[in-house]
Amino acid sequence: MSLSLSPEEQATAAGQDGAGMAMRIVAESARLLGAPRLIPIASTHIDGALYHGDSGTLFAERLVEGGAKVTVRSTLNVGALDLMGCSRIRLEEPQRGMARRMMEAYRKLGCEQSWTCAPYQAGHRPALGSDVAWGESNAVVFCNSVLGARTNRYGDFLDIACAITGRAPDYGLHRPDNRRARLVFDVSGLSPSFLASEIAWPVLGSLYGREVGNAIGVVTGVASHPGEDALKAFGAAAASSGAVGLFHIAGVTPEAPDVETILAEPEPKAAIRVTPEMAAKARAGLSTAAASKTIDAVAIGSPHLSHAEFDSLERLIAGRRLAVPIYACTGRHALALLERDGRRKRLEAGGVVIVADTCVVVTPIMPDLVGGVLMTNSGKFAHYAPGNTGYAVLYASLADCVESAVLGRPVFTEIAA
Repeated sequence: MSLSLSPEEQATAAGQDGAGMAMRIVAESARLLGAPRLIPIASTHIDGALYHGDSGTLFAERLVEGGAKVTVRSTLNVGALDLMGCSRIRLEEPQRGMARRMMEAYRKLGCEQSWTCAPYQAGHRPALGSDVAWGESNAVVFCNSVLGARTNRYGDFLDIACAITGRAPDYGLHRPDNRRARLVFDVSGLSPSFLASEIAWPVLGSLYGREVGNAIGVVTGVASHPGEDALKAFGAAAASSGAVGLFHIAGVTPEAPDVETILAEPEPKAAIRVTPEMAAKARAGLSTAAASKTIDAVAIGSPHLSHAEFDSLERLIAGRRLAVPIYACTGRHALALLERDGRRKRLEAGGVVIVADTCVVVTPIMPDLVGGVLMTNSGKFAHYAPGNTGYAVLYASLADCVESAVLGRPVFTEIAA
């Protein structure tokens, strides 16, 4: 199928400025993907502003030099630096300077200085059924699944090209038929107490991602809405362990009022019935550390902590002093409220290290320890931390993470699946 560009798109692609370069990137991507046309988009979320090497900085600066500007609302995912000055980044020159130049280039392109992996918590919530071009795996899956907007998993640099052109290839999850579920993921065999717990959702997300890969599934057996933070945790873990860009939960997410409505065919191609044993194995698999009598750090906030999660953190600490630090990663939108209420000072006085604009698995913040052990309640942190930080991981609930940080040793509360 050949790609057809409108006269306006052709004229833009013929230009030698930054907008022309961006349109050629989008058009060539569409050709490779087999898209017949480009479609207008309402917004973007840019993942490509995280420094991975000088080429990314030079690419962004090339767009700036060409006079490019974003034409739709464009928020920014985490960068490599904490521009709010909450935490100390161990990134040395020249990498630090290049990372700063990269972040500045995206500001000049007209992107919002959100610097968060959870833009949906900072007010960027596209409408149900709208087409957008988002990067960052957890943001993509939340946007598709919980908000019901339509995006594919847009990679670095294609995301900013879409932002500049206001266009995206018409393929994949932009098309309603491709958003229908082909399989069922049934959790009705798990206990109500487990499903009601915070610890369940990263575990189930991790299992879901491994079981379905990039297929579209519908989760059944969930009796009531678990809350946005639970859906955030489920999607982030699923997108990390698999290639999940969209999930449905019958009776919870907007495109799945019931199983029959969202299934592509009268009968699913596969049905995965989750047993307590499967959930227990998935939970154990999130920990990579051998039996340890101590921990060196706790890290939470992948995706970034919400206001409600900071409320829970403060309530669980209850004014106690931490024996090991809790690195609490969040966006500047949440930080502003913490500072306004005086809560930032209280948390930091107790031993919490607030990390804004970035997180501990994408840039060096935690001490460089041989044999370090990190505890987390995040399925995404559990997946990426060993390779990105060198720390072995222990997975636990937020309550157990806090108790472990207070005592300096692992504490686990068992909740039967």
